[in-house]
Amino acid sequence: MSSEMLPAFSETCNVERQQNLSEDGEENQKPGLSERFQPISKRQMKKLMKQKQWEEQRELRKQKRKEKRKRKQLERQCQPESNSDGSDRKRIRRDVVHSPLRLIIDCSFDSLMVLKDIKKLHKQIQRCYAENRRALHPVQFYLTSHGGQLKKNMDENDKGWVNWKDIHIKPEHYSEFIQKEDLIYLTSDSPNVLKELDESKAYVIGGLVDHNHHKGLTYKQASDHGIDHAQLPLGNFVKMNSRKVLAVNHVFEIILEYLETRDWQEAFFTILPQRKGAVPTDQACESCSHDKKFARVEGGLNSDSSEEENRHELDSTHEEEKQDKENSTESTVNSVPH
Repeated sequence: MSSEMLPAFSETCNVERQQNLSEDGEENQKPGLSERFQPISKRQMKKLMKQKQWEEQRELRKQKRKEKRKRKQLERQCQPESNSDGSDRKRIRRDVVHSPLRLIIDCSFDSLMVLKDIKKLHKQIQRCYAENRRALHPVQFYLTSHGGQLKKNMDENDKGWVNWKDIHIKPEHYSEFIQKEDLIYLTSDSPNVLKELDESKAYVIGGLVDHNHHKGLTYKQASDHGIDHAQLPLGNFVKMNSRKVLAVNHVFEIILEYLETRDWQEAFFTILPQRKGAVPTDQACESCSHDKKFARVEGGLNSDSSEEENRHELDSTHEEEKQDKENSTESTVNSVPH
């Protein structure tokens, strides 16, 4: 290579080296595959899928809403025309007869429950409110000692409770505005059993979801305050596999049903859930007597078989004794000198 070509060659090498260095720098500045494609968790994936489905079904939901509006419009057109004063509506409402009976849910146990149980109580109260609104004989519904965790949970998850109708929601204790002689506390631990409802009284249901952690608390509170107490006549009509403690809404609904039918057994079997395994007491007694009879028959058979076994044992014992005697006689005869 000539001396003239050496400077040019060195310049070319320097330029190539600078280009390579700049390319390396650009590559280093570009994000790697691991940075661009970060792994997505299963929860995020499910969330994205749900969001995608929601967006895809937007038009479908819109169409369904339109169809529902049209269907309701057609139903209204097919219904017979009512009078201008709405007499049809008034005729339906006349069938509803409000009961003077006061039914109170005592919410003074707020501090004894965890948030999960507070939420359960809230749902039970919602059920009571809904059932009382649609009942033929709605009661005078009271929610007392309302505050604390329960009120906070209702404010956060059910803001519409402030617009509830036909209910008296009070922060005060029920004893502050209802006379003691009018009160009857409903508790399964009471020795007194209700025969019928006195609609001039105010019946109190303990608003407590405790999974039997505070057994006998409502009975003790009623006794300490000198308030009359009683339990529903559950044991007179129903035999259950589980304990007799019922949820707040079950007690509430049973009372509403009794006011309509005036029949405790019908009220119990209409409201009690199947998981309680409830059967009428007369059927339970029949099954018990059948089981006892079957046990007696089995016992008789067992005794007969045991007697027969004993007889066989005695016979075998007699045979063994007889054989022993014969053997001893033979040995004696043989031992006598001739």
